[in-house]
Amino acid sequence: MNFGGLIKALAWLAAVALPAWLLLGPAPALFAVATVSLWLLAYHERQIDKLARWAEQPLGTPVPEADGAWGRAFMALHRRSRQAATQRAELHEMVERFRLAAEALPEGVVILDQGRTIEWINPRAELLLGLDSKRDIGMAVTHLVREPEFVAFLEQQNKNDNEPSEPLLVRPLRSPGRVLHIRGAPFSAGRTLLLVEDLTQLDRLETVRRDFVANVSHEMRTPLTVVLGFLETAKDSVTDTPPEEIVQYLDMALDHARRMQRLIEDLLTLSTLETDAPPQEESVDVVTLLAAVREETLALSGGRHEIGLENAGPRTLTGSSRELHSAFSNLASNAIRYTPSGGRIVLRWHAHPGGGAIFEVADNGIGIDSRHISRLTERFYRVDRGRSRDSGGTGLGLAIVKHVLERHQATLAIESKPGAGSTFAAIFPARRLN
Repeated sequence: MNFGGLIKALAWLAAVALPAWLLLGPAPALFAVATVSLWLLAYHERQIDKLARWAEQPLGTPVPEADGAWGRAFMALHRRSRQAATQRAELHEMVERFRLAAEALPEGVVILDQGRTIEWINPRAELLLGLDSKRDIGMAVTHLVREPEFVAFLEQQNKNDNEPSEPLLVRPLRSPGRVLHIRGAPFSAGRTLLLVEDLTQLDRLETVRRDFVANVSHEMRTPLTVVLGFLETAKDSVTDTPPEEIVQYLDMALDHARRMQRLIEDLLTLSTLETDAPPQEESVDVVTLLAAVREETLALSGGRHEIGLENAGPRTLTGSSRELHSAFSNLASNAIRYTPSGGRIVLRWHAHPGGGAIFEVADNGIGIDSRHISRLTERFYRVDRGRSRDSGGTGLGLAIVKHVLERHQATLAIESKPGAGSTFAAIFPARRLN
């Protein structure tokens, strides 16, 4: 009770006791004082009981009504309760925003306690580490991710309590084929924050880059060595070697120089397709395109094959005339290279039963074993390296075809059987036809 309330209570006692003393004597006055005191005690007991019952109610329950000091006390408690509720709501909203942000991160996030037990993981960490938030929360992370280098990484992290340890590159058994980059940082009373980044694609790109450099070096080294050898031989023996032999050397050197030129041209074409903007859209006359491709195929064959053309498809195709010509020509030249003399090659353009159109190159050549088909569009992949080089192939033709078709939202389908020939089909969607 504050000082004002005490004065008010004493005034009540005086107002009751003094008249009773003057009119009835001391005994009645004492009785009146006791009665008023008991009433005041009962009043305060009722207010305390109201306060206790209100405190037991859920947050947001209206404050009890009371007069005087108790009313002010209830209102003060109510204000503090509302402030606390507002602060809790703001804190909950902040925590929820943090949770949603952590779940949206492209990196995996794992929070471990002092005993390496998982306290929280985001969906990305579940995917990368092969974990399950419903099942694995509360489990020791070393029981789930068992790679020795990961366990050693955590031990090193525990030794450096206030400093992050060196990042770890690991290939987890629970996520085969992945390459993960894991960083750890201590925080909040012995806990550890793990950030897990997926470097699988970068690792694959690095592997492709190394293979590409090695393949280009290998492909260029052989013809360059031959050219240099022939030129050096011709130079050293120019006075002693018959002119016809010198011409033979120069012809062979020229063939290998042209092979290097084709390789460089294909590399430049492939680089342009991979980095260039989408193709300029134009209406391509398929009849003219097929006629040009057939003429080139006949020239490449040199009369050694029967070349057929079947055109039963739409007249025009939307896309880049130059790129489509390159893709169609590469498919046809591949058929020439892998079909023995006397074989038949058919160029077909017809409607697709499910919509769209198909350009097919079918041959009755040597065919391809099924285990090679999925890799045919890889750069420099050859089923038979010796035969491909002898026929003048660069190993980039089907890679160029793949990129051209992707830029035209088309797909490449391959059917082949050893000894029975192959069919390469470029399938164009209906929206590319007009």
